[in-house]
Amino acid sequence: MSRIMHRQLGAVPPVAARGDGPYIIDRDGRRYLDASGGAAVSCLGHSHPAVVQAIKDQVDRLAYAHSGFFTTEPAEALADFLIDQAPGDLGYVFFVSGGSEAIEACLKIARQYHVENGEPQRRRFIARRQSYHGNTLGALSVGGNMWRREQYAPLLIEGHHIAPCFAYRDQRDDETEEAYGRRVADELEAKLLELGPDTVCGFLCEPVVGATAGAVPPVPGYLARIREICDRYGVLLVFDEVMCGMGRTGSLFACDQDGVAPDLMAIAKGLGAGYQPIGAMLVARKVHDAIANGSGFFQHGHTYMGHPMACAAGLAVQHAIRDEHLLDNVRTQGAALEAALQERLGNHANVGDIRGRGLFLGIELVADRASKAPFDPALALHARVKREAMARGLMCYPMGGTIDGRRGNHVMLAPPFIIGAEHVATIASGLGDAIDAAIAGLPRG
Repeated sequence: MSRIMHRQLGAVPPVAARGDGPYIIDRDGRRYLDASGGAAVSCLGHSHPAVVQAIKDQVDRLAYAHSGFFTTEPAEALADFLIDQAPGDLGYVFFVSGGSEAIEACLKIARQYHVENGEPQRRRFIARRQSYHGNTLGALSVGGNMWRREQYAPLLIEGHHIAPCFAYRDQRDDETEEAYGRRVADELEAKLLELGPDTVCGFLCEPVVGATAGAVPPVPGYLARIREICDRYGVLLVFDEVMCGMGRTGSLFACDQDGVAPDLMAIAKGLGAGYQPIGAMLVARKVHDAIANGSGFFQHGHTYMGHPMACAAGLAVQHAIRDEHLLDNVRTQGAALEAALQERLGNHANVGDIRGRGLFLGIELVADRASKAPFDPALALHARVKREAMARGLMCYPMGGTIDGRRGNHVMLAPPFIIGAEHVATIASGLGDAIDAAIAGLPRG
């Protein structure tokens, strides 16, 4: 009996024993193709020798040094690597241990920035419905997934939400993509005017929405319009690239493909590829300088921030992606995987949409293609798909609540950047079979 409190109480998953490239092997020797990178984390697979060696080398030199006393070579080198390629005015890095911590840091520094700029009345944050920004209380407060928020609502800080940019669900038949994007982006201005623009600290969004909606990219012009509105009202723009960033969509930063840079950015997952827990907040120079020229002290921190082993692993991961030209492979295999999914599922009676960028793809499941009607949430179709896929040796990332936190099902794919054509074929066929089996097993009548 497992003494671990798993999230699904009473259910003990297989015991992972070792990794082999894009595969995880359990204690019984069964191989699972990791087509989701766990939770879109394992972008290099599970046994990259250079990363493993970098961790071993670092622990031989120094395992830990508190950032209140020291900086370290791997932390400085990783910061240089990130800022040298960061978009816009992003000029500083604050290392943490994961995505939720990175979002918490963004919330706190946004508030402190406005306080030090003489606007202490700015206290509110706006995000989008069907967004996910983490599970700590601050991150949950700004997140827009109602199901995740519901039971914790009395504990949450004030958060406000506008419509997502979700063309499959919300674009009108008589709208161009650009007109649709303008319409939903303008909800931000309306919300600012409703709340009072000078009471808002920042607006948060995922450039490509991850777990809650299933790899939903913005339509052309949407993020540019959001940037314009934030600038007009002095609101900080925060991009959550915890899941979609660090190469997942085919560029190191997802927002690069839309030509828009934020004031703050949260990254994690693909930063360390799962080899060590690490996340980071990237900070624009104007934000940093306002605090540096004011109190001179960012009033926030964690015990393990800037951890030398985590930074050494992250640097080795980023060097591997660069040196092995893996972003090229993300674009090539991402296009191949999308084509293979279209071939296997594009005409499927219960597949409404196949979407995404690079090796970050979502398949939305519907009870009826014509009306886009979802399956009854009580059927928990996403859980059935996961079971069927695992039974076939395939890891994928199915979720429920795609539409509003309760209704809708999708399957997300985020395989390692190292996959080849043979893995693409296996993913498309295995997922297609898992979806077919899950739907065939639904109760009738």
